[in-house]
Amino acid sequence: MEGPALDLFKAKIEAAMEEARSQQAASLTEFNWLGYRFPVSNPKSRVSILKAQELEKDLQGPTAESLPAEKKKLTIFDKLFTAYNDARNTIRSDLVSAGNAESVKDELNGLDKAVGAVLGQRTIERNQLLVKIAKSKLNRKRDDKNEKVTKPEELVRLYDLLLQNVADLSDLVSSGRDRKPEEIAFEEECERKNLAFRAERCFYLGKSYSLAGKRVEAYALFCRARSLAEDALNKFQNIGNKDEGTIQELKTLSRECRASSCIEHATGIMEEEKAPENLSKKISAISLNETATKAEKYLLDKLDVYESAVGDANTKMAPKIERFPPAFQSIPRNPIVLDLAYNCIEFPVLEERMKKGRGGFMSRFFRSG
Repeated sequence: MEGPALDLFKAKIEAAMEEARSQQAASLTEFNWLGYRFPVSNPKSRVSILKAQELEKDLQGPTAESLPAEKKKLTIFDKLFTAYNDARNTIRSDLVSAGNAESVKDELNGLDKAVGAVLGQRTIERNQLLVKIAKSKLNRKRDDKNEKVTKPEELVRLYDLLLQNVADLSDLVSSGRDRKPEEIAFEEECERKNLAFRAERCFYLGKSYSLAGKRVEAYALFCRARSLAEDALNKFQNIGNKDEGTIQELKTLSRECRASSCIEHATGIMEEEKAPENLSKKISAISLNETATKAEKYLLDKLDVYESAVGDANTKMAPKIERFPPAFQSIPRNPIVLDLAYNCIEFPVLEERMKKGRGGFMSRFFRSG
């Protein structure tokens, strides 16, 4: 089945699922979060929350490992975010229309906070999935031309997002006055995640400096990342309900930080030792004899000689084809003619030929006097 028939079939299935979800939403009367029970009275909020919970089962249930690829999970996350955002929009609309009913407002504010906290948790999980995808492409060789290889800077940006997500979630949870032990434990979990993400970010920031050849900065960052990883490891090991997966990741990170710092230290010393040798080689390559002058000849200067102007393929000498930009050359111009006889010409006196002005009676009288 392909084309419009498949789209129609999917639309019918989606409509049937929406109808079934609406019927199930009648039984959803409360939303549980960290020991709180918030009533859900609006049918639209019920449908959106129920849809989001079904998508969460697809991600966290036993069928999560059987999902075909990471792109499928990312698509489910997008649908999950849409459902929770629809629920929050409905809740906030109810808050506007609640009026002066303080009890209803408190319940709606608590429900909005709970849904926002769950949305923040799923955002962190989505970004962790993006980190996993990026790490899988970090050391992979580019076999396919269309495949993009991950750079350490991209992982640094992803961990920046994770740190921001954890900070927002921690602020949201700690915003209440009378907090339950579950909320305090959740805030402590956010602090542990924050420390682990900082260690990962510092490690990949050191990787980016290492690729840029900055050995001192990379060494300092790797040492700092190792210190953060060990602090986070101690905190994760001191809790009752230990997360073995995170503990193993932090142990691996600590070992990689130590290995990378040793490599950067050794590489920096080697480069420092080789610096005078490389400098002496470059100085010895400088020549002031005639061979150097001969090498400066260009193709137009030796057209009668069968010699390559491109140079040997094994050398890094620049091709000597033509000088660019070209040198200035003098070119002939039209002569400038000066009238040298002008100063020697004697012009005739023309006063006699000028018309004399005629005066009146009074002018003749004064002239005669």
